[in-house]
Parts: sequence; structure tokens; C-alpha cells
Amino acid sequence: MVHGIVLKKQLKITTMKKSGFFTLLGFLVLGTVLFLQACTSMTVIQTVPSGAKVYINDEPRGETPYTLVDNKIIGTTTSIRIEKGGYKPFTTFIQRSEEFDAGPVICGLIFTPVWWLWAMKYKPVHSYELVPAEQ
Repeated sequence: MVHGIVLKKQLKITTMKKSGFFTLLGFLVLGTVLFLQACTSMTVIQTVPSGAKVYINDEPRGETPYTLVDNKIIGTTTSIRIEKGGYKPFTTFIQRSEEFDAGPVICGLIFTPVWWLWAMKYKPVHSYELVPAEQ
């Protein structure tokens, strides 16, 4: 009978260790997902007229309206070139320092000390009016 009690205690301790491990693992996975999502910044690039070609850092990405999503750190500069037939090409730069973002701060305080690297984000929308080319 004593042997049975010892086995039950060992089984209970082993189960508690596994349970604690999976709780910690779940917490770390959830924290990582939340932190990565909080680090993402998004902006919509719009033009008048719409349908202009969008180049991000000289790489073709699509047409306006175009949604730019990235995980770059604070202060990063992104080049945007917009082209449409019959209009002058337009180039501008946006920086990931346009608005404060509380998400990384909250997640970062809980999960990592480098939260401030993503504490700023883009404005939600960047709108540009294209100028007709001279004929």
C-alpha cells in the first residue's frame, strides 16, 4: 500500500511539472505573437487619381490604394515612388515615427525590454494628388 502512495505522489509531481511547462510554453508563445503583432505598422497609400503604380524602396508593389505593412523599427525611412501615365512621377519618404503606438509598449513591458524600438508607427493614411504631366 505504501508503494502505491509513493507512485501516486510521483505521478502527481510529474503531471504538475508537465502542466507548468506547458503553461510557460503557452505564455511564451502568446507573448511572442502579441509582441510581433504589436510591432507591425500599417499605412494606406492613396492617390488622386487612383490606380497609380507604387514602388517601395524602388521595388514594384502594386497600385493605389496600396496598404503598406512592415515590422521596421522606430525612425526607419521608407522610400515611396508613385507613377501613373499622363502624370509626373512623385517620390516621397515616410518614417516610422509619425504616431505613438501603445501596443508595443504594453507588450514590451511584459515580455521584453526592447519595446521602444517599435513605439512609433506610420499615420493610418498617406494621400497624394498627382500632377498632370506637361504636354
